[in-house]
Amino acid sequence: MHTKIASTEEQLQEVFSIRKTVFVGEQNVPPEDEIDQYEEESTHFLLYDEDQPVGAGRFRIVDGKGKAERICILSSLRGRGAGRKIMKAIEEYAREMTLPVLKLNAQSQAIPFYEKLGYEIVSDEFLDAGIPHRTMEKAL
Repeated sequence: MHTKIASTEEQLQEVFSIRKTVFVGEQNVPPEDEIDQYEEESTHFLLYDEDQPVGAGRFRIVDGKGKAERICILSSLRGRGAGRKIMKAIEEYAREMTLPVLKLNAQSQAIPFYEKLGYEIVSDEFLDAGIPHRTMEKAL
């Protein structure tokens, strides 16, 4: 598996397709909530297994911190290190920008995954698209 930054319209459409499969199809996020006003200012990441796109995530800078968002892996690749791979790529990207912290809003069921990567909970639980989340941060 390897990651790359989506740099073409085709790759960006692959990002959106994976996100739609996971968030809209599996998690019932309303389609109008899944694509938002931050798409154009974000850096989008794609994870490939061989030459097939299987995961996605995006990155932006918010209040001087890096923020990982929309992290998702197709169900067939979950539990095989794919999520860790895409998060490591985003962390490295944030380090290259010399950002002090990477934060994210983790779905509550995914908190153990992010804790294993060194993230710590910094908020109370809140709902986003009807799904419980907590903000987590990791010093870079």
